[in-house]
Parts: sequence; structure tokens; C-alpha cells
Amino acid sequence: MIEVYIDGASAGNPGPSGAGVFINNNGVVERHSFPLGNMENHEAEYHALIKALEICVANKYQVVSFRTDSQAINQAIEKRFAKNKYGLLLERALKLSDDLDLFFMKWIPNIENKSADELARRAIRLNKAEENHEQDS
Repeated sequence: MIEVYIDGASAGNPGPSGAGVFINNNGVVERHSFPLGNMENHEAEYHALIKALEICVANKYQVVSFRTDSQAINQAIEKRFAKNKYGLLLERALKLSDDLDLFFMKWIPNIENKSADELARRAIRLNKAEENHEQDS
């Protein structure tokens, strides 16, 4: 079973945001940082979920166990429901998860999600670096 750890983060709410995805594929580790532009923290969490699912589908990972420290994301997946703008993001995630043979999510404490958190924070820095590069051009 492939273990996928996800985290979204924002420097401000809203502010520069990033998604971190840490994948353990039977001892082979993948690390992904995605700058997301400016958004709210919860929105970044959904984008981390979507990015991770896109990676799993693209790589034909069929049996995956997701871990998140976001109770909101975990509950939305369990209930298959989210309010407001998050509903569209959840719908996109659920469609991607339907392409997998086995998908489940488990809430974990922040301390157990450090790898994904570090990747999300790295993505925030990459986001800011991209902004500075655009301003210099």
C-alpha cells in the first residue's frame, strides 16, 4: 500500500500558499512542493489533496492511504460534503479518488505530518521567489 501525506499552508489567510505531498511507495520516497499563489489555508489544503490524487492517478497508483493533519479535509472526505467554494474542490478530489481501486484517508496529528508540512512551507517560499522573479522582469 502506498502512503501519501498531504499538507497545505498559507503565509497569511489569505496569502502566499503552497501544497506539500510526501509519498512513500514501499520505501521509494517522492517529495513534491507546489506553489499555489494567494489563497486561504483551507483552500491550500484542498489543493494539496487534489495534487496528490493527480500524482497517484498519473502514476497508476491504485491502492493508496492518505494522511492529513486537516480535520476539515478528513471530515469532508468522510462525509463527501463541503460547504461553499470548497464543495467544488472536494468534488474534483472525489472524482480523482474514484479512479483508484482503494482510497482512504486518516487524520493524523501535526507532529506526524512534518514531511508534508515542510514541503508545503517550501512551496510558499517558491511562490514568493516566483513573485520576486516576475517583479524583476
